[in-house]
Amino acid sequence: MRQLEQMEFTTADAVVQELVRAGVEVAFGIVSIHNMPIYDAILREGSIHLVCSRGESGAVNMADGYARATGKLGVVITSTGTGAGNAAGSLVEAWSAGVPLLHLTGEVASPYLGTGRGYIHECKDQLSMMEGCSKKAMRLRKPEQAVGVVRQAIQEAITAPAGPVTLEIPIDFQSAIIPQSVVEDFRGHVQPSSEQTLPKLPVELVKKIANARRPVIWSGGGVISSGASEEVRQLAEMIGAAVVTSQSGKGSIPEDHPQCIGHFAAVDLTKQLLQKSDLLISIGVRFRGNETSNWKVSVPEEHISIDAEWNAMNRNYPASHGLVGDAKLILQSMIRELDHDPVTPDPAYLDEVQTVRNELRVQLRKTLGPYEQFLDGMRRILPRDAILVRDVTVQANVWGSRLFEVYEPRTSIHASGGGIGQGLPTAIGAQAGRKDRVVALMAGDGGFMVNVGEMATAAQENLPIIIVLFDDAGYGVLRNIQDAAYGRQVAVDLLSPDFVQLSQSMGFEAARIGSPEEFVTELEKAVAKRKPYMIVVDMKAVGPMAKPFGGPPGAADAFKPKKL
Repeated sequence: MRQLEQMEFTTADAVVQELVRAGVEVAFGIVSIHNMPIYDAILREGSIHLVCSRGESGAVNMADGYARATGKLGVVITSTGTGAGNAAGSLVEAWSAGVPLLHLTGEVASPYLGTGRGYIHECKDQLSMMEGCSKKAMRLRKPEQAVGVVRQAIQEAITAPAGPVTLEIPIDFQSAIIPQSVVEDFRGHVQPSSEQTLPKLPVELVKKIANARRPVIWSGGGVISSGASEEVRQLAEMIGAAVVTSQSGKGSIPEDHPQCIGHFAAVDLTKQLLQKSDLLISIGVRFRGNETSNWKVSVPEEHISIDAEWNAMNRNYPASHGLVGDAKLILQSMIRELDHDPVTPDPAYLDEVQTVRNELRVQLRKTLGPYEQFLDGMRRILPRDAILVRDVTVQANVWGSRLFEVYEPRTSIHASGGGIGQGLPTAIGAQAGRKDRVVALMAGDGGFMVNVGEMATAAQENLPIIIVLFDDAGYGVLRNIQDAAYGRQVAVDLLSPDFVQLSQSMGFEAARIGSPEEFVTELEKAVAKRKPYMIVVDMKAVGPMAKPFGGPPGAADAFKPKKL
Protein backbone atom coordinates (compact mmCIF):
# COMPACT_ATOMS: atom_id res chain seq x y z
CA MET A 1 0.00 0.00 0.00
CA ARG A 2 1.31 3.45 -0.91
CA GLN A 3 1.98 5.76 1.99
CA LEU A 4 2.13 8.85 -0.21
CA GLU A 5 0.29 9.40 -3.48
CA GLN A 6 1.56 10.68 -6.79
CA MET A 7 -0.74 11.57 -9.66
CA GLU A 8 1.41 10.17 -12.49
CA PHE A 9 3.32 6.89 -12.95
CA THR A 10 7.03 7.44 -13.66
CA THR A 11 10.07 5.40 -14.64
CA ALA A 12 11.15 5.50 -11.00
CA ASP A 13 7.80 3.97 -10.01
CA ALA A 14 8.34 1.23 -12.59
CA VAL A 15 11.78 0.48 -11.12
CA VAL A 16 10.38 0.17 -7.61
CA GLN A 17 7.44 -1.89 -8.87
CA GLU A 18 9.89 -4.42 -10.29
CA LEU A 19 11.95 -4.48 -7.08
CA VAL A 20 8.83 -5.27 -5.07
CA ARG A 21 7.79 -7.89 -7.64
CA ALA A 22 11.21 -9.54 -7.14
CA GLY A 23 10.66 -9.70 -3.37
CA VAL A 24 13.14 -6.97 -2.43
CA GLU A 25 12.72 -5.91 1.20
CA VAL A 26 15.93 -3.95 1.83
CA ALA A 27 18.04 -1.65 -0.37
CA PHE A 28 21.36 0.00 0.44
CA GLY A 29 22.90 3.19 -0.91
CA ILE A 30 23.34 6.95 -0.81
CA VAL A 31 20.77 9.43 -2.03
CA SER A 32 21.93 11.88 -4.71
CA ILE A 33 20.62 14.39 -7.21
CA HIS A 34 21.05 11.60 -9.76
CA ASN A 35 18.91 8.98 -8.04
CA MET A 36 16.47 11.08 -5.98
CA PRO A 37 13.38 10.11 -8.03
CA ILE A 38 14.03 6.43 -7.27
CA TYR A 39 14.44 7.14 -3.57
CA ASP A 40 11.19 9.14 -3.54
CA ALA A 41 9.39 6.31 -5.34
CA ILE A 42 10.65 3.85 -2.69
CA LEU A 43 9.34 6.18 0.01
CA ARG A 44 5.93 6.43 -1.66
CA GLU A 45 5.64 2.69 -2.22
CA GLY A 46 6.50 2.10 1.43
CA SER A 47 7.54 -1.56 1.68
CA ILE A 48 11.32 -1.42 1.07
CA HIS A 49 13.59 -0.49 3.96
CA LEU A 50 16.38 1.89 2.96
CA VAL A 51 19.77 1.53 4.69
CA CYS A 52 21.76 4.74 4.23
CA SER A 53 25.47 3.98 4.00
CA ARG A 54 28.32 6.50 4.38
CA GLY A 55 29.95 5.61 1.08
CA GLU A 56 29.09 3.89 -2.17
CA SER A 57 31.82 1.30 -1.67
CA GLY A 58 30.33 0.31 1.66
CA ALA A 59 26.81 0.30 0.23
CA VAL A 60 27.74 -2.32 -2.37
CA ASN A 61 29.47 -4.43 0.29
CA MET A 62 26.33 -4.23 2.43
CA ALA A 63 24.14 -5.43 -0.44
CA ASP A 64 26.74 -8.16 -1.05
CA GLY A 65 26.75 -9.30 2.60
CA TYR A 66 22.95 -9.23 2.68
CA ALA A 67 22.77 -11.46 -0.39
CA ARG A 68 25.37 -13.93 0.88
CA ALA A 69 23.76 -14.28 4.31
CA THR A 70 20.18 -14.61 3.03
CA GLY A 71 20.44 -16.05 -0.48
CA LYS A 72 18.25 -13.19 -1.69
CA LEU A 73 18.95 -10.51 -4.29
CA GLY A 74 21.10 -7.67 -2.95
CA VAL A 75 20.12 -4.17 -4.13
CA VAL A 76 22.28 -1.05 -4.04
CA ILE A 77 21.53 2.43 -5.35
CA THR A 78 24.37 4.85 -6.12
CA SER A 79 24.94 8.15 -7.84
CA THR A 80 26.62 8.89 -11.14
CA GLY A 81 30.27 9.27 -12.12
CA THR A 82 32.31 9.46 -8.94
CA GLY A 83 29.56 7.69 -7.01
CA ALA A 84 29.47 4.82 -9.49
CA GLY A 85 33.28 4.79 -9.51
CA ASN A 86 33.35 4.49 -5.73
CA ALA A 87 31.17 1.40 -6.09
CA ALA A 88 33.46 -0.27 -8.63
CA GLY A 89 35.90 -2.00 -6.27
CA SER A 90 33.13 -3.55 -4.22
CA LEU A 91 31.37 -4.67 -7.39
CA VAL A 92 34.57 -6.51 -8.29
CA GLU A 93 34.29 -8.35 -4.97
CA ALA A 94 30.65 -9.27 -5.65
CA TRP A 95 31.62 -10.46 -9.13
CA SER A 96 34.50 -12.53 -7.76
CA ALA A 97 32.18 -14.16 -5.23
CA GLY A 98 29.32 -14.72 -7.69
CA VAL A 99 26.83 -12.70 -5.63
CA PRO A 100 23.34 -11.94 -7.05
CA LEU A 101 23.27 -8.15 -6.83
CA LEU A 102 21.45 -5.37 -8.67
CA HIS A 103 23.33 -2.07 -8.83
CA LEU A 104 21.10 0.84 -9.83
CA THR A 105 23.06 3.93 -10.73
CA GLY A 106 22.03 7.25 -12.15
CA GLU A 107 23.46 8.80 -15.29
CA VAL A 108 23.66 12.34 -16.58
CA ALA A 109 20.63 13.63 -18.47
CA SER A 110 20.24 11.74 -21.74
CA PRO A 111 20.99 14.70 -24.11
CA TYR A 112 24.43 15.08 -22.49
CA LEU A 113 25.54 11.43 -22.51
CA GLY A 114 28.96 11.13 -24.13
CA THR A 115 29.24 14.84 -24.97
CA GLY A 116 32.03 15.73 -22.51
CA ARG A 117 30.38 19.08 -21.85
CA GLY A 118 30.90 18.94 -18.10
CA TYR A 119 27.42 18.01 -16.93
CA ILE A 120 27.66 17.53 -13.15
CA HIS A 121 28.86 14.02 -12.15
CA GLU A 122 29.68 13.24 -15.78
CA CYS A 123 32.00 10.30 -16.49
CA LYS A 124 33.73 9.80 -19.83
CA ASP A 125 32.37 6.26 -20.29
CA GLN A 126 30.56 5.11 -17.18
CA LEU A 127 28.95 2.12 -18.87
CA SER A 128 32.35 0.64 -19.83
CA MET A 129 33.64 1.21 -16.30
CA MET A 130 30.64 -0.66 -14.92
CA GLU A 131 31.01 -3.44 -17.50
CA GLY A 132 34.55 -4.03 -16.30
CA CYS A 133 33.50 -4.63 -12.70
CA SER A 134 30.10 -6.30 -13.13
CA LYS A 135 28.74 -9.50 -14.62
CA LYS A 136 26.87 -7.25 -17.03
CA ALA A 137 26.24 -3.51 -17.41
CA MET A 138 23.07 -2.15 -18.97
CA ARG A 139 21.58 1.25 -19.72
CA LEU A 140 17.92 2.19 -19.93
CA ARG A 141 17.65 3.80 -23.36
CA LYS A 142 13.91 4.56 -23.40
CA PRO A 143 11.81 5.32 -20.32
CA GLU A 144 8.88 3.25 -21.57
CA GLN A 145 11.07 0.12 -21.49
CA ALA A 146 11.79 0.36 -17.75
CA VAL A 147 9.70 -2.64 -16.65
CA GLY A 148 11.32 -5.04 -19.11
CA VAL A 149 14.86 -3.74 -18.65
CA VAL A 150 14.76 -3.82 -14.84
CA ARG A 151 13.28 -7.31 -14.91
CA GLN A 152 15.97 -8.42 -17.35
CA ALA A 153 18.70 -6.98 -15.10
CA ILE A 154 17.32 -8.81 -12.05
CA GLN A 155 17.06 -12.06 -13.97
CA GLU A 156 20.63 -11.70 -15.20
CA ALA A 157 21.89 -11.08 -11.66
CA ILE A 158 20.25 -14.17 -10.17
CA THR A 159 20.87 -16.57 -13.07
CA ALA A 160 23.75 -18.94 -12.47
CA PRO A 161 26.55 -18.11 -12.52
CA ALA A 162 25.12 -15.22 -10.51
CA GLY A 163 26.83 -11.86 -10.26
CA PRO A 164 26.38 -8.10 -9.93
CA VAL A 165 24.48 -6.38 -12.73
CA THR A 166 24.66 -2.61 -13.13
CA LEU A 167 21.73 -0.72 -14.62
CA GLU A 168 22.24 2.94 -15.53
CA ILE A 169 19.18 5.19 -15.67
CA PRO A 170 19.69 8.79 -16.91
CA ILE A 171 18.30 11.31 -14.46
CA ASP A 172 15.77 12.82 -16.88
CA PHE A 173 14.37 9.34 -17.56
CA GLN A 174 13.80 8.63 -13.87
CA SER A 175 11.06 11.25 -13.52
CA ALA A 176 9.58 10.72 -17.00
CA ILE A 177 5.85 9.93 -17.00
CA ILE A 178 5.26 6.59 -18.70
CA PRO A 179 2.28 4.29 -19.33
CA GLN A 180 1.67 1.76 -16.58
CA SER A 181 1.81 -1.58 -18.38
CA VAL A 182 1.81 -5.26 -17.49
CA VAL A 183 4.61 -7.45 -18.85
CA GLU A 184 4.39 -11.23 -18.53
CA ASP A 185 7.22 -13.71 -19.17
CA PHE A 186 6.21 -17.02 -20.76
CA ARG A 187 9.65 -18.07 -22.00
CA GLY A 188 10.45 -21.67 -21.13
CA HIS A 189 6.92 -22.22 -19.82
CA VAL A 190 6.25 -25.91 -19.07
CA GLN A 191 3.29 -27.83 -17.74
CA PRO A 192 3.33 -27.99 -13.94
CA SER A 193 4.47 -31.34 -12.56
CA SER A 194 4.43 -32.90 -9.13
CA GLU A 195 7.97 -34.21 -9.71
CA GLN A 196 10.95 -32.24 -10.94
CA THR A 197 12.73 -34.11 -13.71
CA LEU A 198 16.29 -35.00 -12.78
CA PRO A 199 19.05 -35.16 -15.39
CA LYS A 200 20.00 -38.67 -16.52
CA LEU A 201 23.69 -39.37 -15.96
CA PRO A 202 25.68 -41.64 -18.30
CA VAL A 203 25.94 -45.22 -17.03
CA GLU A 204 29.73 -45.28 -17.40
CA LEU A 205 30.04 -42.13 -15.27
CA VAL A 206 28.02 -43.65 -12.45
CA LYS A 207 30.21 -46.77 -12.64
CA LYS A 208 33.36 -44.65 -12.30
CA ILE A 209 32.00 -43.09 -9.13
CA ALA A 210 30.87 -46.43 -7.73
CA ASN A 211 34.22 -48.06 -8.44
CA ALA A 212 36.39 -45.31 -6.93
CA ARG A 213 38.23 -46.47 -3.82
CA ARG A 214 39.82 -43.15 -2.83
CA PRO A 215 37.33 -40.44 -3.89
CA VAL A 216 37.64 -36.76 -3.00
CA ILE A 217 34.90 -34.15 -3.27
CA TRP A 218 36.05 -30.53 -3.67
CA SER A 219 33.10 -28.40 -2.59
CA GLY A 220 32.93 -24.74 -3.63
CA GLY A 221 30.69 -21.71 -3.40
CA GLY A 222 28.49 -23.11 -6.15
CA VAL A 223 27.26 -25.74 -3.69
CA ILE A 224 25.95 -23.03 -1.38
CA SER A 225 24.49 -20.97 -4.24
CA SER A 226 22.52 -23.96 -5.49
CA GLY A 227 21.41 -25.07 -2.03
CA ALA A 228 23.14 -28.44 -2.49
CA SER A 229 24.80 -28.82 0.92
CA GLU A 230 22.66 -31.73 2.03
CA GLU A 231 23.35 -33.53 -1.26
CA VAL A 232 27.11 -33.08 -0.80
CA ARG A 233 26.91 -34.65 2.65
CA GLN A 234 24.79 -37.55 1.36
CA LEU A 235 27.10 -38.23 -1.58
CA ALA A 236 30.23 -38.04 0.60
CA GLU A 237 28.82 -40.56 3.06
CA MET A 238 27.48 -42.78 0.29
CA ILE A 239 30.82 -43.16 -1.54
CA GLY A 240 33.15 -42.59 1.43
CA ALA A 241 34.75 -39.42 0.04
CA ALA A 242 37.04 -36.94 1.71
CA VAL A 243 35.59 -33.43 1.38
CA VAL A 244 37.90 -30.51 0.68
CA THR A 245 36.26 -27.08 0.59
CA SER A 246 37.25 -23.84 -1.04
CA GLN A 247 37.05 -20.77 1.14
CA SER A 248 33.70 -19.91 -0.51
CA GLY A 249 32.55 -23.47 0.12
CA LYS A 250 32.98 -23.34 3.89
CA GLY A 251 29.75 -24.52 5.47
CA SER A 252 28.74 -26.64 2.50
CA ILE A 253 29.29 -29.59 4.83
CA PRO A 254 29.40 -29.33 8.65
CA GLU A 255 33.07 -28.88 9.54
CA ASP A 256 32.83 -31.26 12.47
CA HIS A 257 31.95 -34.07 10.05
CA PRO A 258 34.67 -36.77 10.20
CA GLN A 259 35.08 -36.75 6.39
CA CYS A 260 35.49 -32.97 6.15
CA ILE A 261 39.09 -31.99 5.43
CA GLY A 262 37.96 -28.37 5.07
CA HIS A 263 39.72 -25.34 3.59
CA PHE A 264 43.19 -26.90 3.49
CA ALA A 265 43.66 -27.65 -0.22
CA ALA A 266 47.16 -26.19 -0.57
CA VAL A 267 48.62 -27.86 2.53
CA ASP A 268 51.07 -30.76 2.06
CA LEU A 269 48.94 -33.45 3.71
CA THR A 270 45.96 -32.57 1.52
CA LYS A 271 48.14 -32.43 -1.59
CA GLN A 272 49.36 -35.94 -0.82
CA LEU A 273 45.80 -37.16 -0.32
CA LEU A 274 44.79 -35.71 -3.69
CA GLN A 275 47.82 -37.23 -5.44
CA LYS A 276 46.79 -40.67 -4.20
CA SER A 277 43.11 -40.14 -5.03
CA ASP A 278 41.56 -42.09 -7.93
CA LEU A 279 38.60 -39.71 -8.43
CA LEU A 280 37.91 -36.03 -7.84
CA ILE A 281 34.37 -34.63 -7.97
CA SER A 282 34.56 -30.82 -7.95
CA ILE A 283 31.32 -28.94 -7.41
CA GLY A 284 31.03 -25.21 -8.07
CA VAL A 285 34.76 -24.62 -7.51
CA ARG A 286 36.76 -21.87 -9.20
CA PHE A 287 40.16 -23.31 -8.13
CA ARG A 288 41.53 -19.86 -7.28
CA GLY A 289 45.27 -19.32 -7.49
CA ASN A 290 45.72 -18.45 -3.83
CA GLU A 291 43.85 -21.62 -2.80
CA THR A 292 45.86 -23.98 -5.04
CA SER A 293 49.42 -22.57 -4.71
CA ASN A 294 48.83 -20.97 -8.10
CA TRP A 295 47.58 -24.27 -9.56
CA LYS A 296 50.49 -26.35 -8.29
CA VAL A 297 48.10 -28.63 -6.38
CA SER A 298 47.75 -31.82 -8.43
CA VAL A 299 44.37 -33.44 -9.08
CA PRO A 300 43.66 -36.98 -10.34
CA GLU A 301 43.10 -37.68 -14.03
CA GLU A 302 39.59 -38.87 -13.28
CA HIS A 303 37.97 -35.53 -12.53
CA ILE A 304 34.21 -35.00 -12.71
CA SER A 305 33.56 -31.24 -12.75
CA ILE A 306 30.08 -29.95 -11.88
CA ASP A 307 29.45 -26.26 -12.53
CA ALA A 308 26.71 -23.89 -13.69
CA GLU A 309 29.12 -22.12 -16.04
CA TRP A 310 30.32 -23.46 -19.38
CA ASN A 311 33.54 -21.46 -19.12
CA ALA A 312 34.42 -23.20 -15.87
CA MET A 313 35.14 -26.42 -17.68
CA ASN A 314 38.92 -26.96 -18.05
CA ARG A 315 39.60 -23.35 -17.05
CA ASN A 316 42.08 -24.21 -14.32
CA TYR A 317 42.17 -28.02 -14.18
CA PRO A 318 41.27 -30.52 -16.89
CA ALA A 319 38.04 -32.43 -16.38
CA SER A 320 37.65 -35.96 -17.72
CA HIS A 321 33.90 -35.40 -17.54
CA GLY A 322 32.13 -32.06 -17.24
CA LEU A 323 28.54 -31.69 -16.04
CA VAL A 324 27.11 -28.22 -16.67
CA GLY A 325 23.94 -27.34 -14.80
CA ASP A 326 22.37 -26.94 -11.40
CA ALA A 327 24.57 -28.71 -8.84
CA LYS A 328 21.65 -29.69 -6.61
CA LEU A 329 19.79 -31.47 -9.42
CA ILE A 330 22.93 -33.15 -10.75
CA LEU A 331 23.88 -34.40 -7.28
CA GLN A 332 20.34 -35.64 -6.64
CA SER A 333 20.53 -37.61 -9.88
CA MET A 334 23.96 -38.98 -8.90
CA ILE A 335 22.66 -40.09 -5.51
CA ARG A 336 19.58 -41.70 -7.07
CA GLU A 337 21.66 -43.68 -9.56
CA LEU A 338 24.17 -44.81 -6.93
CA ASP A 339 21.33 -45.83 -4.63
CA HIS A 340 20.34 -48.54 -7.11
CA ASP A 341 23.61 -50.35 -6.45
CA PRO A 342 24.93 -49.15 -3.07
CA VAL A 343 28.67 -48.54 -2.67
CA THR A 344 30.62 -49.90 0.30
CA PRO A 345 33.18 -47.28 1.38
CA ASP A 346 36.66 -48.52 2.29
CA PRO A 347 37.03 -48.31 6.11
CA ALA A 348 40.82 -47.99 5.83
CA TYR A 349 40.46 -44.98 3.54
CA LEU A 350 37.93 -43.33 5.86
CA ASP A 351 40.38 -43.81 8.74
CA GLU A 352 43.11 -42.20 6.63
CA VAL A 353 40.86 -39.25 5.80
CA GLN A 354 40.09 -38.68 9.47
CA THR A 355 43.78 -38.92 10.36
CA VAL A 356 44.64 -36.29 7.74
CA ARG A 357 41.78 -34.11 8.93
CA ASN A 358 42.95 -34.23 12.55
CA GLU A 359 46.67 -33.83 11.78
CA LEU A 360 46.05 -30.73 9.64
CA ARG A 361 44.36 -29.06 12.57
CA VAL A 362 47.03 -30.11 15.05
CA GLN A 363 49.77 -28.72 12.79
CA LEU A 364 48.08 -25.37 12.32
CA ARG A 365 47.20 -24.99 15.98
CA LYS A 366 50.89 -25.25 16.83
CA THR A 367 51.51 -21.99 14.95
CA LEU A 368 48.94 -19.90 16.85
CA GLY A 369 50.57 -19.33 20.21
CA PRO A 370 48.18 -17.35 22.46
CA TYR A 371 45.65 -16.99 19.64
CA GLU A 372 44.66 -20.65 20.02
CA GLN A 373 42.68 -19.54 23.08
CA PHE A 374 40.98 -16.84 21.00
CA LEU A 375 39.92 -19.46 18.47
CA ASP A 376 38.54 -21.82 21.09
CA GLY A 377 36.80 -19.00 22.95
CA MET A 378 35.08 -17.73 19.81
CA ARG A 379 33.87 -21.15 18.77
CA ARG A 380 32.61 -21.94 22.26
CA ILE A 381 30.82 -18.62 22.84
CA LEU A 382 29.40 -17.82 19.42
CA PRO A 383 26.22 -19.76 18.60
CA ARG A 384 26.55 -22.70 16.23
CA ASP A 385 24.61 -20.76 13.57
CA ALA A 386 26.50 -17.47 14.02
CA ILE A 387 27.67 -15.75 10.84
CA LEU A 388 31.42 -15.12 10.79
CA VAL A 389 32.59 -12.39 8.41
CA ARG A 390 36.32 -12.10 7.79
CA ASP A 391 38.23 -9.15 6.42
CA VAL A 392 41.73 -9.74 5.05
CA THR A 393 43.91 -9.92 8.15
CA VAL A 394 46.44 -12.32 9.64
CA GLN A 395 44.18 -13.95 12.21
CA ALA A 396 41.33 -14.39 9.74
CA ASN A 397 43.63 -15.94 7.13
CA VAL A 398 45.44 -18.27 9.49
CA TRP A 399 42.68 -19.65 11.68
CA GLY A 400 39.43 -17.76 11.06
CA SER A 401 39.14 -19.29 7.60
CA ARG A 402 40.40 -22.75 8.55
CA LEU A 403 40.20 -23.74 12.21
CA PHE A 404 37.03 -21.87 13.17
CA GLU A 405 34.43 -24.53 12.42
CA VAL A 406 31.40 -23.58 10.32
CA TYR A 407 28.37 -25.83 10.40
CA GLU A 408 25.81 -24.32 8.04
CA PRO A 409 25.71 -22.73 4.59
CA ARG A 410 25.72 -18.90 4.49
CA THR A 411 27.39 -18.56 7.89
CA SER A 412 30.91 -17.97 6.51
CA ILE A 413 31.62 -14.80 4.53
CA HIS A 414 35.02 -13.60 3.35
CA ALA A 415 36.65 -11.35 0.75
CA SER A 416 36.82 -13.61 -2.32
CA GLY A 417 38.71 -11.01 -4.35
CA GLY A 418 41.24 -10.35 -1.59
CA GLY A 419 40.49 -6.64 -1.14
CA ILE A 420 40.98 -5.23 2.35
CA GLY A 421 38.49 -3.14 4.29
CA GLN A 422 35.27 -4.65 2.98
CA GLY A 423 34.52 -6.72 6.06
CA LEU A 424 32.71 -4.08 8.12
CA PRO A 425 30.06 -3.10 5.55
CA THR A 426 29.68 -6.73 4.49
CA ALA A 427 28.95 -7.67 8.11
CA ILE A 428 26.44 -4.83 8.34
CA GLY A 429 24.61 -6.19 5.29
CA ALA A 430 24.66 -9.72 6.69
CA GLN A 431 23.21 -8.52 9.99
CA ALA A 432 20.56 -6.43 8.21
CA GLY A 433 19.47 -9.57 6.39
CA ARG A 434 19.67 -11.95 9.36
CA LYS A 435 18.65 -10.02 12.44
CA ASP A 436 17.94 -13.33 14.16
CA ARG A 437 21.61 -14.34 14.02
CA VAL A 438 24.76 -13.28 15.81
CA VAL A 439 27.11 -11.70 13.25
CA ALA A 440 30.78 -11.39 14.18
CA LEU A 441 33.51 -9.67 12.15
CA MET A 442 37.23 -10.43 12.27
CA ALA A 443 39.26 -7.47 10.98
CA GLY A 444 42.68 -5.87 11.22
CA ASP A 445 43.30 -2.21 12.00
CA GLY A 446 44.77 -1.44 8.56
CA GLY A 447 41.87 -2.71 6.53
CA PHE A 448 39.25 -1.59 9.01
CA MET A 449 40.05 2.09 8.51
CA VAL A 450 39.10 1.86 4.82
CA ASN A 451 35.37 1.84 5.62
CA VAL A 452 35.43 2.89 9.28
CA GLY A 453 32.65 5.43 8.71
CA GLU A 454 30.16 2.63 8.20
CA MET A 455 30.18 2.06 11.96
CA ALA A 456 27.74 4.95 12.04
CA THR A 457 25.47 3.06 9.66
CA ALA A 458 25.48 0.01 11.96
CA ALA A 459 24.66 2.19 14.96
CA GLN A 460 21.92 4.10 13.12
CA GLU A 461 20.30 0.80 12.11
CA ASN A 462 20.85 -0.58 15.64
CA LEU A 463 22.51 -3.69 14.23
CA PRO A 464 24.20 -5.74 16.97
CA ILE A 465 27.31 -6.74 15.03
CA ILE A 466 30.34 -7.80 17.05
CA ILE A 467 33.65 -6.50 15.73
CA VAL A 468 36.81 -8.28 16.82
CA LEU A 469 39.56 -5.89 15.74
CA PHE A 470 43.14 -7.17 15.79
CA ASP A 471 45.28 -4.05 16.24
CA ASP A 472 48.98 -4.34 15.40
CA ALA A 473 49.29 -0.76 14.06
CA GLY A 474 49.98 -1.81 10.51
CA TYR A 475 49.57 -4.26 7.66
CA GLY A 476 50.66 -7.45 9.43
CA VAL A 477 50.47 -9.81 6.46
CA LEU A 478 52.57 -7.50 4.29
CA ARG A 479 55.14 -7.05 7.06
CA ASN A 480 55.72 -10.79 7.14
CA ILE A 481 55.85 -11.15 3.36
CA GLN A 482 58.32 -8.26 3.06
CA ASP A 483 60.51 -9.71 5.79
CA ALA A 484 60.63 -13.05 3.98
CA ALA A 485 61.14 -11.56 0.52
CA TYR A 486 63.49 -8.63 1.25
CA GLY A 487 64.53 -8.81 4.89
CA ARG A 488 63.10 -5.31 5.45
CA GLN A 489 59.78 -3.47 5.58
CA VAL A 490 58.33 -0.41 3.86
CA ALA A 491 54.99 1.45 4.05
CA VAL A 492 53.42 -1.04 6.47
CA ASP A 493 53.39 0.89 9.76
CA LEU A 494 50.20 2.81 10.58
CA LEU A 495 49.09 5.14 13.35
CA SER A 496 46.08 3.57 15.00
CA PRO A 497 43.43 5.84 16.51
CA ASP A 498 41.98 5.13 19.92
CA PHE A 499 39.54 2.55 18.59
CA VAL A 500 37.60 2.38 21.85
CA GLN A 501 36.87 6.12 21.87
CA LEU A 502 36.19 6.05 18.13
CA SER A 503 33.70 3.21 18.57
CA GLN A 504 31.96 4.83 21.49
CA SER A 505 31.60 8.09 19.57
CA MET A 506 29.71 6.15 16.87
CA GLY A 507 27.31 4.40 19.23
CA PHE A 508 29.21 1.17 19.90
CA GLU A 509 30.07 -0.35 23.23
CA ALA A 510 33.79 -1.09 23.19
CA ALA A 511 36.69 -2.47 25.17
CA ARG A 512 40.42 -2.97 24.59
CA ILE A 513 41.87 -6.27 25.79
CA GLY A 514 45.40 -7.60 26.14
CA SER A 515 44.96 -11.27 26.98
CA PRO A 516 42.92 -14.31 25.87
CA GLU A 517 41.13 -14.35 29.21
CA GLU A 518 39.98 -10.75 28.84
CA PHE A 519 38.86 -11.51 25.29
CA VAL A 520 36.63 -14.37 26.36
CA THR A 521 35.02 -12.19 29.04
CA GLU A 522 34.28 -9.36 26.58
CA LEU A 523 32.97 -11.70 23.89
CA GLU A 524 30.53 -13.24 26.34
CA LYS A 525 29.28 -9.73 27.18
CA ALA A 526 28.97 -8.81 23.51
CA VAL A 527 26.92 -11.89 22.62
CA ALA A 528 24.64 -11.38 25.62
CA LYS A 529 23.99 -7.65 25.08
CA ARG A 530 22.92 -7.80 21.40
CA LYS A 531 24.15 -4.26 20.76
CA PRO A 532 26.81 -2.89 18.39
CA TYR A 533 30.05 -3.96 20.10
CA MET A 534 33.76 -3.70 19.37
CA ILE A 535 36.52 -5.69 21.04
CA VAL A 536 39.97 -4.25 20.26
CA VAL A 537 42.72 -6.85 20.60
CA ASP A 538 46.03 -5.24 21.58
CA MET A 539 48.30 -7.63 19.68
CA LYS A 540 51.45 -6.23 21.23
CA ALA A 541 50.12 -7.02 24.70
CA VAL A 542 48.84 -10.47 23.68
CA GLY A 543 52.13 -11.37 22.04
CA PRO A 544 53.16 -12.88 18.70
CA MET A 545 51.99 -16.06 17.08
CA ALA A 546 54.24 -19.07 17.52
CA LYS A 547 55.00 -18.92 13.79
CA PRO A 548 54.66 -15.75 11.66
CA PHE A 549 52.17 -15.94 8.81
CA GLY A 550 53.84 -15.23 5.48
CA GLY A 551 50.77 -15.17 3.26
CA PRO A 552 49.58 -17.91 0.91
CA PRO A 553 52.12 -20.64 0.04
CA GLY A 554 54.92 -19.23 -2.10
CA ALA A 555 53.84 -15.61 -1.57
CA ALA A 556 57.28 -14.33 -0.61
CA ASP A 557 58.98 -16.12 -3.51
CA ALA A 558 56.77 -14.28 -5.97
CA PHE A 559 58.30 -10.94 -4.94
CA LYS A 560 61.98 -11.87 -4.91
CA PRO A 561 64.03 -10.53 -7.87
CA LYS A 562 64.23 -13.04 -10.69
CA LYS A 563 64.71 -13.29 -14.42
CA LEU A 564 61.55 -13.76 -16.47
